[in-house]
This record gives sequence, C-alpha cells and structure tokens, in this order.
Amino acid sequence: MSVVGGPGGSSHSQAREPLSEQEIARLVERERARLLAEAGLEQEPVEHFRRPVELPFTRPQREHVTVLTGGFSRYHDLFFRAGLQGLGYNVDLVPMPTKADYQAGREYGNNGQCSPAHFTVGALVNYLKHLRDEKGIPTEKILRDYVFMTMGACGPCRFGMYEAEYRLALRNSGFDGFRVISFQMKGGLDQIDGARPGFEFDLNFFLTLGVLIILGDLINEIVCQIRPYEMQPGQTDRVFEKIRAKIETYLREIDLRSIRGGALARMLAPAVPVDGPDQLAKFFHVLRHDELQRVLGHCARLIDEEIEVDYTRPKPLAKMTGEFWVCLTEGDGSFNLFRFLESQGAELIREPITTWINFLLAQGKLYARDARGLASASVPDRLRRLKARAGEEVSYGKKWLALTLLEWVVHRVYEQVRGALGGTAQQQVDQRELQQIGHPFYNCRSQGGEGHMEVSKAIYYSTRNLAHMVLSLKPFGCLPSTQSDGAQAAALSRYPEMIFLPIETSGEGDLNAFSRVQMALSEAKELCGEEFRACVEKTGFTLEQIRSYVAEHPELRRPLQRIPREQAVTGRAANFVLHVGRRMRADRQRGTRA
Repeated sequence: MSVVGGPGGSSHSQAREPLSEQEIARLVERERARLLAEAGLEQEPVEHFRRPVELPFTRPQREHVTVLTGGFSRYHDLFFRAGLQGLGYNVDLVPMPTKADYQAGREYGNNGQCSPAHFTVGALVNYLKHLRDEKGIPTEKILRDYVFMTMGACGPCRFGMYEAEYRLALRNSGFDGFRVISFQMKGGLDQIDGARPGFEFDLNFFLTLGVLIILGDLINEIVCQIRPYEMQPGQTDRVFEKIRAKIETYLREIDLRSIRGGALARMLAPAVPVDGPDQLAKFFHVLRHDELQRVLGHCARLIDEEIEVDYTRPKPLAKMTGEFWVCLTEGDGSFNLFRFLESQGAELIREPITTWINFLLAQGKLYARDARGLASASVPDRLRRLKARAGEEVSYGKKWLALTLLEWVVHRVYEQVRGALGGTAQQQVDQRELQQIGHPFYNCRSQGGEGHMEVSKAIYYSTRNLAHMVLSLKPFGCLPSTQSDGAQAAALSRYPEMIFLPIETSGEGDLNAFSRVQMALSEAKELCGEEFRACVEKTGFTLEQIRSYVAEHPELRRPLQRIPREQAVTGRAANFVLHVGRRMRADRQRGTRA
C-alpha cells in the first residue's frame, strides 16, 4: 500500500504486516484485564473440575479391598452387604446419612445439587474421615484398600451427575483418587479398564441384586403392617432382627457362580434370549428357590408365634410416594417421617424398589414400540424399505421378548417371596394401569426421576381405597418432582376427595414438615374413624363383643392372618372387624342349629 507524506514530508512506500491471531488474543486479554482491574473485578485463576485418574480395581485386589456401599433402607443395605459377601466381596456399609453428612456434602460438594446428593456424598466423605482420623488408617491405605460402589443413571435428573459429585467432594476433602464405581440401571459398567476387573457386573450379580431388592421391599412392608398394631411395644423390631439374620445367612451362603446347566438347560437355551445353558440354569434356580422358600417359611412361622397384634385399633393408611431416594432412606434425609407417622398413629405403606424396576422395564417396552418402524420409513427404495422393516420387526420382537421375560421373572420371584412370607403384602401395581391413569396429567413418555408414577400412584391408591392419604416426599432441588407438583395440581382438581400432601425435604425444616403432616393426618384419622365405626355397626355386634371374641381366638391375633378385603373399605381394622363379624355370625348360626 502506498503512503503519501504530508506537506513538507517525503513520499515513500511502507508495508505493514497484519497482526497474528495470537497477538490479537494477547491484546484482547490485556485490554480485558485492564478493564476488569479498573472496575475492581480482577478474576482468580479458574481451575475446572476434571475426573481424576484413579487406581485400578482388579480381580487380584479383591481379597484385600473393601467395597463400601449404602444409602437405601436399612434392610436393603444389610441384604445388599450379605449378597455381595456371598459373591466373594469384602463389604462394609456407609452409615445412614445424617444432618451432619448433609452439611459436609454442601461444604465439599456442589451447592447446586439436590439434597439426596448432599446427604449421600457427605456420608461417604465423613465415613472416610472417620477411618482416617478415628481409626488411624492412613489416607494412602484408604485409597488402596477401599472402593465405593453406587448406582448410576442418565437423563435430565441430577441423579445422572452423582458420580461426578462424589469425585468432586472426595478431591476437596483430601481423598483425591478414591475409587468410585457405578453400575447403570440401563446397562453399562463404569470401571477402570483392565484384563480382570475387580467388580463383575454379570448375571450372578444382577440376579442376586434382584432377589435381595425384593426381600428388602417385602420385609419393609410387612414390618410397617405389623408394628402399629403390636400388643407388646418393640416386639416386632426384636423378631425381625432374628429374621434379618436368617436372611443374611442365606444370602451369604448362596453361590450362583457354582450353578451349571444340565441336559434340560442345554436343550432349552437356544430357544430363549440367554447366553448359554449355565445362565438358563441360574434363572431356573432363582425361579424355583427351594432353599429360600424354606428359610422364609420359617421366618413367617416365627412372626406368627412371637408377635401378637390387635387389629381392632383403627389406623389410617398413609401411602409414601415421591422421589426414589427419599422414599427409601429412613433417617434425616426423609425427616425421619416413617417413624414419626407411626408415632402419630398411622400405618405406613412404603414404596418398593420393585415398582421402579417394573417401571423401567415397562418404559423400555413403550420406547421400543414408539421407535418401531421409524428407521426403515426413511429408506427411499421400496424393496430395501421392506427388507429394513423386516429386520426392525425381528429386532423389536427380540427386545420385547427379553423385556417381557424379565417382567415375568420379577413378578414370579416377587409372588414367591410374598407368598412365603404369609401373602399379606400388597401385590405389585400394574404398570400399564399406572400409565393410563397418569397420562392425562403427566405424559408417560416424559423422562426423569419416576416420570408419571408420582401422579399415577397418588390417584391409584386414593381412588381404589388402598390408602386414606398420600404423602409425596420430594427433596429440595429435585427437578422431576417439581414437574410432578405442577401436574398434581390438575389431578387434585379432578379428584378433590384425595388427601394429598407434598413434603419438600432438605437438611432442615423437619419441624414445619411434622406440623403439616399432623394436619393432613388428622383429616385421614377422621375418615378412618368414620369408616371403622360404620363397619362395626354393619357387623351387628358391639366393639366390646368383637374384642372379646378376638381374645378367645388366638388365631385372630396372628400378624400374618389373611384378612379378606372389602372393595370399598380401606382400613385394616375396618376390614378386620367385618371379617370377625362374619365369623361370629357363622358361629352363632352353628350354635343355633346345634
């Protein structure tokens, strides 16, 4: 470019080189720093979190490495420990999270997480600090000899980020590099690569996991059915400690790894979606479970022999639903509401994990059906499109068959365990019915948390006379539960007779929650009392006569007796007096005929 000098100057040619990108970036950064300094906004160096490089967990290390786990209900945690020990792992439980753990989770983790993340992350950090500071185990030994196993997930819920949250808090608390291993509910294994990984998430693991989840679900439900009516306070807990020990012994001794397929398994294996006769034999063993049936039969006899109940005392039925973790944990994470409700005279209906498993299987079938034929529809050539559609139909059929088989296995094992424990626990809720009930208010294809089930279960238990009231527990900051709250408002306008109470949990606010629960419970008690008085009147006997009859017949004081349920009657005591009234009339008629 030619530059001409001004008056009195000389003209000359001067070439100017353009600035490089690096020089431009440097000048921009210098000007940004100047402006920030002028405004008093100097920035500290930003250090972004990155997943740390962990020590590998390999098969030879299994002998000296302890697997830490926990975070669900007490029975689930204890059975999980026993089941993993039966598979050859050294296992220890992280104690149930407390408010101190919640504060630690907020201190070392990300304040933007929901309260279950704060509780569970803080519990792990505090337990590791306990090992280091009180038991004197050096940090290097903790990193070498301990790993933590948790459940993972994906989707819009913060649950999908729990693993990263654990790692961040561990780094901030001085345990950088501590191993966190997660297994995904939709498949997949997050574990350090190696020739022989220390954790084997195989069929043995998932079959054992399925059995112990069902055991924990049903033991929780039966305890909640019996404890409010026990005649000797504390006897239910004492008896179920014996039962817990028996089940733990069984889980430690069962060894699915040693089961091998015989001639029948080799013949049937090619016709079903399993990898070989050994896996089919393991399925047969879980479906039959003769030894488990024997153990649980002994447990049922122990319950009936050592506990006496009085079912003539009316108790309102309170159904717990809401966010997955809060409905399971029994400590400060759920405001200790389970025991509080019982102390206030309610019978609690706990939410089983099995319902969530069935929900995942049903959603898998729904999504597979929605995707059926979509890929082949875009193929322009008609012949190739028909061929692609045929392949899609085969693929869909295999997936549908596998999911249906899993649904059947879960149902079969659940019913076997339920029957062996007396058959008093409720049957599983039909997932298709839940989809139909909740879909008008919450699209059943929306993902995150429990999806439509929070709304569906509230309607289901209220309209089918299975509960007097429904409590929905949802942690502060839970995104899917916030969505459910909006949909629940529409459901309440459609079903105004429903007694529904949402409770938001966090590290504080329990006294306010107790006050709100007492207000809703008083309404449920009034409804339960009216129902009970109407049923007593319907029998034609007085309550004193019914109680005298029960005192003369010990079988009516057994906890696991089968009480016929009237379709329009909700309470256990109301159904019980109707049952006793029928027996009393039958005895009177036999006496008259004699």
